[in-house]
Amino acid sequence: MQAANRFLKALRTGSGLTFGAWQMLPGSNQARTIARCGFDWVVVDTEHGNIDDSAMHEAVAAIASCGVSPVVRVAANEGWMVKRALDAGAHGIIVPLIYTADDARKLVQAAKFPPTGQRGFGSPFAIGPFANLTASEYLQQANGGLVTIVQIETKEALENIDAIAKVPGIDVLFVGPYDLGNNIGHSILDGTMHETLKEAIARIQGVAKENKKYSGIYAAAGDQARQFADQGFQMVSVATDVVALPAYMTSALKTAKGSYVHSALNVAKGALSGAAKMTSPQG
Repeated sequence: MQAANRFLKALRTGSGLTFGAWQMLPGSNQARTIARCGFDWVVVDTEHGNIDDSAMHEAVAAIASCGVSPVVRVAANEGWMVKRALDAGAHGIIVPLIYTADDARKLVQAAKFPPTGQRGFGSPFAIGPFANLTASEYLQQANGGLVTIVQIETKEALENIDAIAKVPGIDVLFVGPYDLGNNIGHSILDGTMHETLKEAIARIQGVAKENKKYSGIYAAAGDQARQFADQGFQMVSVATDVVALPAYMTSALKTAKGSYVHSALNVAKGALSGAAKMTSPQG
């Protein structure tokens, strides 16, 4: 299982640095297109994305078919949501709105099979994204072969970060900088982080390291992702489909239209051409 889990394998190799993308738009072709870009993992976002349960199942299978790890962000810390994501074959789960160590322990109970947790066994779909793994092998290896990620994005989680990091079964502390900023009174409004927010992020990363957990963070673009990687984060997002698609298309259209001067010249040429046709013998 661990050999098929590209994300986990990368985390445990060298510096542990991994890069991933965010899928918010539904569709297996969308999922495959993102996965083929070379990422280690793709988050299928059922919290804020336009992705329902059926679309999540299709995306997980599509991403895994490309040799990339599907990671599902569930909508809330609810056991049935965790079960649906893992039963679809997700290589990892990311859970938002964690507040306390008890919340983290509740997640572990839902994500792990007995005796560690209380996850039920029986999905015929969970083994699909792990190549030739049998159901029995999945049952025996899943507790140590899947990645459990808590999102640190609330004031309470920041205050309880030491206790959360000590919970067995939690693998990654993932920073949601935008919500974290909102919750500690320093929202990111123009792309700039307040020093207090930067200090909070650094603290989370430090606590993760102290407790032998991996640290992750959401980045809005490639240059920011590079900065976070240089700071030592191991799970770093690079792009989000719903942001990248219009950004590229807008840029391409702007290039095609050219500069203001170029556009003005084209308009002038059109006007001259029209005038010439009106005064021609055939006009």
